[in-house]
Amino acid sequence: MAFLTDRKRAQGLGSAKTGTEHFWGMQVSSAALAVLIPIFVFTFGAILGAPHDEVVAYFARPFPAILTGLTLVVGMTHFKNGAQVMIEDYAHGAARKWLIIGVICLSYAVMATGLFALVKLAL
Repeated sequence: MAFLTDRKRAQGLGSAKTGTEHFWGMQVSSAALAVLIPIFVFTFGAILGAPHDEVVAYFARPFPAILTGLTLVVGMTHFKNGAQVMIEDYAHGAARKWLIIGVICLSYAVMATGLFALVKLAL
C-alpha cells in the first residue's frame, strides 16, 4: 500500500469538472481588466473632483458610462472567481460553503449597487 503511484492514488476520485472553465474565466477576465483598468483610470481621472453637474453630464455620455459598467462587472466577476478559488484552497467543511456563498452574494450586491448608481447618474 505504501508503494502506490500518484496515478493509482488518484484513480477513481474523479474530477471537479469545472477547473478548465474556472481557469479560462480568470484568464479572460484578467486580460479584459488589463485593457479596461487603464482606460477607466484615464477616463475617470479626467472628471475626478469636478462639481456634481459636470459629473452627471459626463456620465450621461455613452462611452464613460459603458466603460464604467464594463469595468465594474468584469472586475467583480474576476473578484468572485478569484476569491472562490482562494476559499476552496484554504477553507474546509461547512465554512467553505458559507464563505463561497457570502463572496458570491457580496460580489453580485456590489455589482448591482454600482450599476444602479451608474444608471441613476447617467439617466
